[in-house]
Amino acid sequence: MPLFGKKDSGKKVRKETKDGCEKQPSIDEKYVIKELLGTGAFSEVRLCEHRETAQQYAVKIIDKKALKGKEDSLENEIRVLKRFSARRSDGTGVGIGPLPGQTDKPPRFAHPNIVQLLETFEDKSKVYLIMELVTGGELFDRIVEKGSYTERDASNLIRQVLEAVDYMHEQGVVHRDLKPENLLYYSPAEDSKIMISDFGLSKMEDSGFMATACGTPGYVAPEVLAQKPYGKAVDVWSIGVISYILLCGYPPFYDENDANLFAQILKGEFEFDSPYWDEISDSAKDFIRQLMCVNVERRFTCKQALAHPWISGNAASSKNIHGTVSEQLKKNFAKSRWKQAYHAATVIRQMQRMALSGGGCGGGAYGRSASRISNAAADGTAPAPAGSDQDQQQSGTGVVGQTDSSASSSK
Repeated sequence: MPLFGKKDSGKKVRKETKDGCEKQPSIDEKYVIKELLGTGAFSEVRLCEHRETAQQYAVKIIDKKALKGKEDSLENEIRVLKRFSARRSDGTGVGIGPLPGQTDKPPRFAHPNIVQLLETFEDKSKVYLIMELVTGGELFDRIVEKGSYTERDASNLIRQVLEAVDYMHEQGVVHRDLKPENLLYYSPAEDSKIMISDFGLSKMEDSGFMATACGTPGYVAPEVLAQKPYGKAVDVWSIGVISYILLCGYPPFYDENDANLFAQILKGEFEFDSPYWDEISDSAKDFIRQLMCVNVERRFTCKQALAHPWISGNAASSKNIHGTVSEQLKKNFAKSRWKQAYHAATVIRQMQRMALSGGGCGGGAYGRSASRISNAAADGTAPAPAGSDQDQQQSGTGVVGQTDSSASSSK
């Protein structure tokens, strides 16, 4: 690295070795590029096959021209992914050694729940990332398709995410954009593991704290919105939000207006609405409160979360909650703004004029007015529990691609 600004003859890879960079065969000499799997703003993903082994991978093809001005972001993503990738028997894999100053430590290895980068190629117009092929689909899609789904299933999913993120944190990396769309099943198998993908916003925590506002609506931690220095704890908050959704099918915070949505997050106020949470265990609710704690010093770390009875013990209920959760997922994560990535700084500028403060752990009733809920539902941009008053104005929203209340009080 960096990949950019070098004159390459053909699609040549530059693979890190002890002696520096050495040129490798072109991507076309090593791989057969096949059908399109997906597209993004600056890239497309295609299936590719290793010519010698016939092993299939995914190749992310990035258009340099479209990426102009954002090269640092791609370089950062590649640098981060190299920390979690291992050399393979077919010659792929960037290979990982110890960090500088850690020559006495053994080489680091890939984590089973983190999508690996195998190698990189570059030509005059494009950058090619050979990635581990993940074929099981998105998290929410699989839950909807299942015939049975329990708290224990959700607990097992979150345990895998926590283990992977804990490993990332140990390596000094903060993901900064954990959300269901970035959690993929490795294969279509019923017992498939979960994989964390998309490290475009991830950051190596060199100084211990970061300040750039980034993320996706609804999953962003309060300290990011408050423009305070932040660190690994932002990932834990996001896992808390994901855990909440996995148990009810709708998000803990919602509003048609970004500034109002972020105001709710800053205060850390959320509800365990009835009837959607009536059958969910107290242990699950406590787990979520500990992860979605506005006070960073009191918020759980990944290791603490892994030790919670809902994850490590038998506290998670085995009651089938598929009907309720799948109905809410289909309703709330179809064309929702919750699937739109964006840069949080835009809304933060609006909030600089707002005197917002919040603290403590857990949620409390954040005073959703009837008119605000009604407007949000009618607009179709704010998720709302199906079957509620707002549901009557928001029917027919499509399928996923994603009152009385039992409220928790701020402490």
